[in-house]
Amino acid sequence: MKSFKICSVVSLVVLGSGVALAQDPVKVDPTHYKVLFENPTVRVLSITYAPGATSKMHHHPDSMVILLSDSKVRFATPDGKSEDRDMPNESALYTPAGTHNPTNIGTTTLSGILVEFKTPAPGSATLPATRPGITLKVLAEGPRATAYRSTASATFAEPAGTKHDFDQVVIFLNATPMSLSIDGKPAKTTWARGDVQFIGRGVAHEAKNTGGKPVDNVTVAIK
Repeated sequence: MKSFKICSVVSLVVLGSGVALAQDPVKVDPTHYKVLFENPTVRVLSITYAPGATSKMHHHPDSMVILLSDSKVRFATPDGKSEDRDMPNESALYTPAGTHNPTNIGTTTLSGILVEFKTPAPGSATLPATRPGITLKVLAEGPRATAYRSTASATFAEPAGTKHDFDQVVIFLNATPMSLSIDGKPAKTTWARGDVQFIGRGVAHEAKNTGGKPVDNVTVAIK
């Protein structure tokens, strides 16, 4: 009897793991969710839904979503309830871990970037209220991160060797020239709308606005 109970528990654990894996949006709905990059801290996904498109029920960990279009979305949950949300272009939303099925009920294509947080618990880094050469506007806050609309001035520059005590996911909002070198690697100098870059905490980097005009992005600063 004891052996049967142990086997039953093991079977339930394996089955539960399979269900959790099946709820990964990239696995169950690769049409709408694609991995841009992944590391031990975050997984970053691109999201695209045509008007009227719906997903399958899936699960996200604690996340931050950044919209790149005006969107109207219906979120259905496993309990049979639903909620409609207007999500403006270039806004952000912090969402605790949960399971849902989104449908684009708007008239235009939904486009966005989803930052999923992978660490077991929030970090303890102090996030900046100000940064030299950058104007910050808080778009969304949560226990793990804050999303800022960041405007780098025409003269913005961070010298070689610059480090921060927090992780950053930077989402560019416009096609723009900006030189960014991370950990001594060759600099990337041009960016398109929706391009994403991760800058790890404590990693040396160098950045400079080379276009002579302010540059807008959304920065997700992770504790």
